Amino acid sequence: INKVLPSLSRLFRDIQLGIKNLLLHKLRSLLTMLGLVFGVGSVIAMLAVGEGASREALEQIRRLGSRNIIISAQKPSDEQTATNVRSFLSIYGLLYSDVTRLAETIPTLERIVPVKVIQKEGRLGKRAMDLRVVGTNADWFELVSRPLIAGRVINQSDQAGRKNVAVLTEYGARRLMATEAVIGETLRIGSNYYEVIGIVQNESAQEGAIQTPDQQTDAYIPLAVAREHFGDVFTQRKSGSQIRERVELHQIIVEVESTELVELTAAAIERQMQLYHSKKDYVVSVPLALLKQAEATKRIFNTVLGAIAGISLLVGGIGIMNIMLASVTERTREIGIRRAIGAKQRQIIAQFLIETVVLSVSGGVLGIGLGLLIPWLISKIAGMPTVVSAHSLILSLGISVSVGVIFGIYPAMRAAKLDPIDALRHE
Repeated sequence: INKVLPSLSRLFRDIQLGIKNLLLHKLRSLLTMLGLVFGVGSVIAMLAVGEGASREALEQIRRLGSRNIIISAQKPSDEQTATNVRSFLSIYGLLYSDVTRLAETIPTLERIVPVKVIQKEGRLGKRAMDLRVVGTNADWFELVSRPLIAGRVINQSDQAGRKNVAVLTEYGARRLMATEAVIGETLRIGSNYYEVIGIVQNESAQEGAIQTPDQQTDAYIPLAVAREHFGDVFTQRKSGSQIRERVELHQIIVEVESTELVELTAAAIERQMQLYHSKKDYVVSVPLALLKQAEATKRIFNTVLGAIAGISLLVGGIGIMNIMLASVTERTREIGIRRAIGAKQRQIIAQFLIETVVLSVSGGVLGIGLGLLIPWLISKIAGMPTVVSAHSLILSLGISVSVGVIFGIYPAMRAAKLDPIDALRHE
């Protein structure tokens, strides 16, 4: 204790002296710190923006299910459908027989969910809106997790009995009935009537995001009912012309037994689809593969952002070295006096290093404040999600201090190696 206390007292005096010397040139010290302030601020802000965007994408992929594979119908190019143009009927997409074949030939599948999509007007009382009617089965609500807000979802009894029941998303329910109760009401879709049995939370699809199995204005009905009421041929009117399309299924979602078998199963599905589809009228999406790709992209993105921000810190470090070298020149006579009265080289080095550390820590703290402010402004103004993590704050401050020490060593060594007699003669 007797040895530690004098050392701490000496260190405290050196820090006070370092702060006093820096305050003698306030503007110069502030300008010196700016490089580190912007460097640290940019590190935190860029990592926060990158982390927010990647977390949102990763969470959306995870909600699709790491064991799920989504097969979606895709309209082929005009060249591929040229043989059908003459008949004014475009035939493409997934088939009911695809569901049967997949279930019978691929043993790793645990569940399989066919999906049929029809655009129709929904009317409940005096209110009306365009709905995306989704014909599916009870397993859909287990494979694509959506919280149940009220009522219930479609079950096996609804499917077997071909009951005219519908489940709405929250957005659609609010638009149709505003603040009134919806459960038990009769919803008219096209020329048919359905009892509303439940409301589920809708999945918000951000612009540019991957395709999700549901949208904001969905109404879910049993697949057999959708097939019976709407058939497989749809007519679309665009620019004064009619386009007729025959699509049996728009989507097939399958669940694999384990995540280890997902990619092998996806390859098997792709091979089988190629055998029975002469044209590329489908696309196979694997959320697990997208998840791995997104995580790899996130690592690359963070590395690039870190490198860019590191350059800013490097520039700040060079600024500190430049100012400290100028300070050595200005204080040459002071250094000579200190050496003449007994100061050792290590004490001179410590003094200059303390000043650079004070500069870098102050710049780092101000940079953290800037780094917290920028993501907040981005979230408020642009509406982009940002996530400031504790490790980015610690990392940025640690790098800032390290930069100060590394770039302060050379000026400190140069000051310590000055010859006392030459230093005293310096004007």
